[in-house]
Amino acid sequence: MPSENALVCGASIAGLFAARVLSDFYDAVTVVERDKLPDGTSQRRGVSQGRHLHQMLGRGVPYTVDLFPGLLDELEAAGAIVLDSPDDPALFHISVGDIVFCRSGRFTRSEGMVVFLASRPLLERIIRRQVRSINKVTFMDGHDVAETVIDPAGQVTGACVVERETGQKLALAADLVIDATGRSARTPALLEANGYQRPPERRYTVDLSYSSQFFRLPPGALAERAVLEIPTLDSPEGYGLLSYENGTVIATVIGFAGRKTPNDLPGLLDSFSASMPNHVAAALRAGEPMGEVSTQRYPASVWRRYDKLSRFPKGLLVIGDAVCSFNPVYGQGMTSAALQASALQTCLADGKGQLSIRFFRASAKKLAPMWWANRFFDFTIIPSGGWQSKPKKFISHAMGKLYAAAETDIVITETLFRQMQLLAQPTEFLRPSLLWRIVAGN
Repeated sequence: MPSENALVCGASIAGLFAARVLSDFYDAVTVVERDKLPDGTSQRRGVSQGRHLHQMLGRGVPYTVDLFPGLLDELEAAGAIVLDSPDDPALFHISVGDIVFCRSGRFTRSEGMVVFLASRPLLERIIRRQVRSINKVTFMDGHDVAETVIDPAGQVTGACVVERETGQKLALAADLVIDATGRSARTPALLEANGYQRPPERRYTVDLSYSSQFFRLPPGALAERAVLEIPTLDSPEGYGLLSYENGTVIATVIGFAGRKTPNDLPGLLDSFSASMPNHVAAALRAGEPMGEVSTQRYPASVWRRYDKLSRFPKGLLVIGDAVCSFNPVYGQGMTSAALQASALQTCLADGKGQLSIRFFRASAKKLAPMWWANRFFDFTIIPSGGWQSKPKKFISHAMGKLYAAAETDIVITETLFRQMQLLAQPTEFLRPSLLWRIVAGN
């Protein structure tokens, strides 16, 4: 039987997950990445989101650990925080305005749930090293994929790649090509140029800006592992802080609906001092800033519905943000990549016939609940006029009642925490027992 080769465009988290899965089903896997990949733990140009609040959510952890055995041990050895069955709400300071979610008592549904906190460069380095150790996998960094080649019968046959330093071109043969190049992926244009339809898009405006700064804190300066201020319709600005490896934390200010966030350290510290608990702001001021403040814009959430196409080239797939780019305020990008990789693994285990249509449909089933939950919460936060203003105010009022009940009710707080980790759906609050708790809490 002739050997089968696969090519992954992009060494992002989604690309690394894809390469790991493909190594179980193909004889050779090549990962082409435009950046020069670092050997150590450092930010790289192609991962601007790595300079901002970042987490693999609880739902994505089992898939990640399944693909990368020993990952949690390696993260701990590198100084990252691994919370096994996190049941202490005091580790998480979550607030909405003057309301602070319940921090006493214990979570009761955390058994088997793992939360780890590590910077994106550290997580990417460990995963990349594991993928590199697979004999079947080869990395070509410092190269661009200039063109994916599709023959007249609609079969992908490979790609033309270009070395960025020299401009030298190289043709790579492949039976399968996966686009994992992120939001700016070229696959829609490739389809159009080859006589296929571009995927229909779901899109809605977020007009988000966010600013982040890394700090190294003195030992014991902050007991909390996560501090979150949830934005609302009346105050569409949020704040987040996560503890990372070796005493580092990242602090992020988020502005919805065109609100500008500070682009310098004094402005960022002033924003935190105005909205965060005093001891958190004091810990940041006592910390050592690492690097500069990073700012970024995010105009719109986009879901490219490849699952709706009736024709698609054989041997071509798209994964990660190249399919669905979620509002980054919810921190779901890496978890989405893990879920899509899980769908790819299942589809390949069932055979390679009609792989693209099966994979896109399987991925869509995993993406849809996240997309519609985000759409709902963004609707409740982003101000607008016209017919939308009344339902927004009604939903905002209802959410206020939910948050007020969470101030004294550990069960509601835990349910909200599980939602943030994608381990529960918003519809869980329609259960009679939780509705009664919300009423009692008000």
